[in-house]
Amino acid sequence: MRIMGVAMHQGRRPALMLAAGVISGSFFWGSMAATGVSAILTQYAQALGILKLLGGAYLLFLAVKAGRSALTTDKRHEMQTAAARQITGFSLYKRGLLMHLTNPKALLGWIATMTLGLGPQASPAKVAVILAGCAVLSVTIFCSYAVIFSTAPMIACISSSKTMD
Repeated sequence: MRIMGVAMHQGRRPALMLAAGVISGSFFWGSMAATGVSAILTQYAQALGILKLLGGAYLLFLAVKAGRSALTTDKRHEMQTAAARQITGFSLYKRGLLMHLTNPKALLGWIATMTLGLGPQASPAKVAVILAGCAVLSVTIFCSYAVIFSTAPMIACISSSKTMD
């Protein structure tokens, strides 16, 4: 959702920078899951419980943030959007990376993917193929969001929804 919002309000290049950060975070979690984080988490059940609690707290944080955003006046939202346009590409990359690294759903998703895709005796080649496939999917999906939602028809949808209010 964040990539889509940046694409519609700030354009394609900033959205691609944010997407690059998300992709890097995704590849990090994929690499960690492939190299044994899931084995550590199964060994230490408390770690998984803590991760679930952190994930729940993160979802509550997102809910509060979404609620605040919904209550924000249009004028204040426009000021925030204008200020966001001044953010540099590297800052957007860092924001995307940190957003994905602090998202417990990403780690749990990768653990599930690696658990399903890899058996206990998986070869390094099989790990590499699964990571490469997931990397291709990440690049395709997240960059597509940046490109599609920065097109004129999508931006026009946002403009027309503002005029309806």
